[in-house]
Amino acid sequence: MTEAPGAAPPRLRVGVVGTGRAGAVLGAALARAGHPVVAAYAVSESSRLRAEALLRDVPIVGVPEVVEAADLVLLTVPDDVLPELVAGLAATGTFRPGQFVAHVSGRYGYSVLDPATRAGALPLALHPAMTLTGTSIDLARLDGCPFGVTAPDQLRPVAEALVVEMGGDPVWVDEGHRPLYHAALAHGANHLVTLVAQTLELLQAAGVEHPARLVAPLLSAALDNALRSGDLALTGPVARGDAGTVSAHVRAIGDVSETTRDTYIALARATADRALAAGTLKASSAEALLDALARTASDEEGSR
Repeated sequence: MTEAPGAAPPRLRVGVVGTGRAGAVLGAALARAGHPVVAAYAVSESSRLRAEALLRDVPIVGVPEVVEAADLVLLTVPDDVLPELVAGLAATGTFRPGQFVAHVSGRYGYSVLDPATRAGALPLALHPAMTLTGTSIDLARLDGCPFGVTAPDQLRPVAEALVVEMGGDPVWVDEGHRPLYHAALAHGANHLVTLVAQTLELLQAAGVEHPARLVAPLLSAALDNALRSGDLALTGPVARGDAGTVSAHVRAIGDVSETTRDTYIALARATADRALAAGTLKASSAEALLDALARTASDEEGSR
């Protein structure tokens, strides 16, 4: 570590293992906060280009060399690669006591770093709840960005301080809840993209020019209302119990895409269940709606 005179907190030499979209950006954010990035590992050409753009003059070396050079090792590799990588580095004695080892996976807490912890390293899980492009515009997106933070209790202040220094907002997630936390984010963000893409395809099939311009105000308002009011924000034919309209939707969508039709049916059923539980849909209307969905789905299957 290097420490300036006075009350300034110690600066950590940072090593970035994996300069993908997250690694290059978070490395740059730490550098912006005064933690020098001293080494990085990049395997693909695109990763090398990101490193050149965001981590200028940082040497690109092998993984063991990155770990050996750093006080804070930032592991920004795919989720499925992380456990094997940590175990392999620990088995070769690469980690050292007192070294911070952080990963940015949403799926895992700090227990995935147990092999490093047994070697005396200090484990941190710092997951930015943000979709990243791997470019400099992400540095602005990190300002105020929530991070899912998990660490041993004694390291919680360090983990939260690092997030704040990167511009983020630390949100504590218990170790045992990391899979559910990540599933919730993936369900919301990734499936939202699928839903919007299907919506745009249907509008294009309906002959609508510039479909994104048409639905942007509606989708933005729906998201805002849902975040504010939850199930009480439900509107539309399912929430009203308009079984005939919903059946017509299923048939029309089926003429364009069987996959999107199946998505619509599944979401209509889930929406009806939630509206019923919230008290915004009468039981009789819900029953008629679900029956209509079942009949229409069966008819569509039979017509294949």
